[in-house]
Amino acid sequence: MEERRDFKLLSRIRGVTEIARGRGIRVLKRLVEAHGGKNWRKLKGIARVERDDGWIGDAKIHWYEAHGVGRV
Repeated sequence: MEERRDFKLLSRIRGVTEIARGRGIRVLKRLVEAHGGKNWRKLKGIARVERDDGWIGDAKIHWYEAHGVGRV
């Protein structure tokens, strides 16, 4: 498994697709405890990114979002 790295978005996220919502999200309890909110969704998309090691390229990005909370 690859270690987590920090990155900066260089373009808009395209091809956004919903992967899961509500009770279909495995970490739902943790999201609600940490950020509050309701109606959580897990999404994925592709964007141009720059990693902290200087690499620039297209990457598949996964994130969670909820109304009133935003992207996490």
